[in-house]
Amino acid sequence: MRTILAIVGLPGAGKTEATEYLIKKTGWPKIYFGQAVVDEAARRGNLGEAGERAVREEFRQKDGMAALALANMPKIKSIFAISSVILESMYSWEEYLELKKEFGESFKVLAIYASPQTRISRMEKRPVRPLTPSELESRDYSQIENLHQAGPIARADWTVVNEGTLDELFLNIDEVIKVLS
Repeated sequence: MRTILAIVGLPGAGKTEATEYLIKKTGWPKIYFGQAVVDEAARRGNLGEAGERAVREEFRQKDGMAALALANMPKIKSIFAISSVILESMYSWEEYLELKKEFGESFKVLAIYASPQTRISRMEKRPVRPLTPSELESRDYSQIENLHQAGPIARADWTVVNEGTLDELFLNIDEVIKVLS
């Protein structure tokens, strides 16, 4: 059975590592939800974070909080017609509901969870876009309150606790892959 698998979690939980590992283990293609925003900003010649933010806000003003699911729907359907697919950076409850409505039981969610203290430790050391503890807390609150990110995490089909090593994370993801295979 083909699957659409969204990887969700708060910043520093290990979503990127989980996504890269899943791609390597399954060979499934990945759709980055933000790519629709990047592509539209580039089409307009409005590159960079400010241009992307303007496009993202415009998308959501026009189509609501499910805007990125709607913008990516043609690509998801096209790939899903021939393969399982991994979704990266699906955030909102409304995106979750839209995908669940469209794909039913073929749509699954894997939440990666790590405690705030573990995520703070990781984010402070992260070479790309590190965050201080207060910046991480602010981002958590914003993603929960403004992006409605808690819903998809709470309704995940699987939750992997990522408090240890990468090898431990990968072993836990292997258990999910067994169920999906």
